[in-house]
Amino acid sequence: MKEIPVQKNGKYTITIDRLGTNGEGVGRVDNFTVFVPDALAGEKIEAQVHTIKKTYAMGKIVRIIEKSPQRVEPQCKLYYTCGGCQLQHLSYEAQLDIKRQQVVDAVERIGGQKNIPILPTLGAENPWNYRNKMQFPVGINNKKIIIGCFAQGSHKIIDTENCYIQKELNNDIVNAAREVIQKLGISVYNEDRHTGTMRHVVGRVGKNGECMIVLVTATQELRRSREIVSLLRKRLPKLVSVHHNVQTYRNNVIMGRETNLIWGRPTIKDSIGPLSFHISPRSFFQVNTVQAENLYKKALEFANLTGDETVVDAYCGTGTITLFLARKARKVYGIEIVKPAIYDAQKNARDNNIKNAEFIVGDATAVMPRLYKQGVRADVVVVDPPRAGCTPTVLQTFANMKPKRIVYVSCNPASLARDIAILTDLGYKAKKIQPVDMFPQTSHVESVALLEQKASPKR
Repeated sequence: MKEIPVQKNGKYTITIDRLGTNGEGVGRVDNFTVFVPDALAGEKIEAQVHTIKKTYAMGKIVRIIEKSPQRVEPQCKLYYTCGGCQLQHLSYEAQLDIKRQQVVDAVERIGGQKNIPILPTLGAENPWNYRNKMQFPVGINNKKIIIGCFAQGSHKIIDTENCYIQKELNNDIVNAAREVIQKLGISVYNEDRHTGTMRHVVGRVGKNGECMIVLVTATQELRRSREIVSLLRKRLPKLVSVHHNVQTYRNNVIMGRETNLIWGRPTIKDSIGPLSFHISPRSFFQVNTVQAENLYKKALEFANLTGDETVVDAYCGTGTITLFLARKARKVYGIEIVKPAIYDAQKNARDNNIKNAEFIVGDATAVMPRLYKQGVRADVVVVDPPRAGCTPTVLQTFANMKPKRIVYVSCNPASLARDIAILTDLGYKAKKIQPVDMFPQTSHVESVALLEQKASPKR
């Protein structure tokens, strides 16, 4: 076996070739891959190696010998310790370019597809203060309550008073919660000992400025809940909803299954375009509503509806895309495994006076074949799956339904590329992919792909 050319704590001069999927610089020492966070493509750096594996090493920047012209000063003073963002040190124009390249690389390397047009990334008009949902862990340091993001690659909490990608009201929620937990002496969860109460604070903010707080505890009971609510309401005039979520398991899952309303309304309202939505604590809803509207407009454009179509929206969440589609289709079926999200979707349909959308609780893997057996034939299928993508059963059922078009909304270029390859074998051709920057300053990229049924060969 070839000897690994780097040593632990050794310093090496490396030219960075590209950025990896998590925004880290990727370079080589004697053809051996080294990942260096905060390094940019085209830079020559001196790096110190701290971790060595069989096929790669990881290092940190000691000094930048040749700086990229795209390097900028991060806005956030916590940027280099916090793990919430990965690309604040890269100009926004360059962020859009590398996100498109992520999609290109995945489609070509993983999917084996060479000739799919991949459009320039649809950027955000304002790449700051866009997140309408915040979920921060709670900790304690020298008897002081701390709330914020985890440090990169660790479970050390970085106390965060002003996160530049959060809505300002979410920052107000964090600061109010920190103050209230400290004042009332609420104990904080210790993940090593599995003791204490407060685990996470979750905030959600609507376009109209109203907000919701979810207090996540490791205990069934939340002591002094009335006092907590009273103090939070004094600090946050726009607060309309406070929930208690119970997460007793010894794992990294943020929210548990049990959520109890302790004050106010069960949901807050938000809107995307002309549609309004009820958002409950565990509802899936896009965290960047401005870019979500651009994403849905693109999905609607790709669906190319005339008003006569039957559409199936797999993984529909609270029915956001479903209701956009229903305004232009004859009938839309929305499928979602999370029951509270379906309740929200049904309420959203009623509130928006949309009567041609039917919502079904269940796993798309089971529901899709059942719909097919019942005789449902989709003209257009829209899918917005979790990061893992679609199961082969779901993709096969799409193909069995023989829709003219499949519109695939993806938050993971790798699973999108894999599923496009499978759908290509099932008789579909990817016509184009539109990357959309839903999460500025981070390495994540969302995409909308249009696939069309291949023409049957003429006899």
